[in-house]
Amino acid sequence: MAEFRNRTPVTALAVGLVAFAVVAMVVDRRSAPGGPQSELSGWTGAILDIAAPVQKMIAFPFDLTQNAWRHYVSLLDASDTNEGLRARLAEVEEENLQLREALIASGRLARIAEIRADFEVPMLPSELVGVDPSPWFRSVLVDRGREHGVRSGMPIISEHGLVGLVTATSMRAAKAMLVLDRQSAVDGIIQRSRSRGIVRGRGTGEMDFEFVTRGSDVRIGDVVISSGLGGVYPKGIRIAEVVSVSDPGSALMQTARLVPAVDFGRLEQVFVILRRGPTMELLYAGEPEVDLGATASERSGP
Repeated sequence: MAEFRNRTPVTALAVGLVAFAVVAMVVDRRSAPGGPQSELSGWTGAILDIAAPVQKMIAFPFDLTQNAWRHYVSLLDASDTNEGLRARLAEVEEENLQLREALIASGRLARIAEIRADFEVPMLPSELVGVDPSPWFRSVLVDRGREHGVRSGMPIISEHGLVGLVTATSMRAAKAMLVLDRQSAVDGIIQRSRSRGIVRGRGTGEMDFEFVTRGSDVRIGDVVISSGLGGVYPKGIRIAEVVSVSDPGSALMQTARLVPAVDFGRLEQVFVILRRGPTMELLYAGEPEVDLGATASERSGP
């Protein structure tokens, strides 16, 4: 008996839901366009009012699941699209980077072509592959050596001006002393007034221009170029710009402070002038070529 009582409410509920569904379908059929009547009676309207939220509640879990699945699929598609866009963006950035480098390189080559036409000497493009970490010496290593025709005593320039001088070579590399080095001395002239002096490295990012005060005309902003008289560097290579001039007082020699024309902190590509000046030819005549390998072994020794 107790079991029958427990089943009665469930059975009644099931019968009620079936009857409710049948009535709802009839009501839906009668309310369709072209049906026997267009206005619902009071009790059928009430049933419809009750059926709408009930059907909505029953359909809610299914709608929620369907919407969640659609959003999930959309997210997967969006993720794939984003990955594709990221890959394409990386390709475009790489292409832009290569284009910028090509434009920079073309500008350098155009400038070097002008310099080559001015000096009428062969030049070999080279890349910097190393910098001397010693605070006492300012030198760099380039990726061209004896098999490329590079020899000690050959000048090195960039599209902006004078860089330095080759001091040692191997078959595929060369070491160059920068004009910033304390041992560097270049015979130079003021481009504007033609006043002559010696450009000396300070071992830092600046240089000095030493000149005789009598009859010399040196001003801030003047450009110093190589004079060609030292027998080392060709004439007319830009070296530096005057940023200050010291008070000579009673001294015969006067000094002007210079900023190099070449930005050595951003130097990447240089050009070796494949010709030695008369002084370098005399200096290295009959002497064996200094080899970088021997220099390195000597440094590594006791």
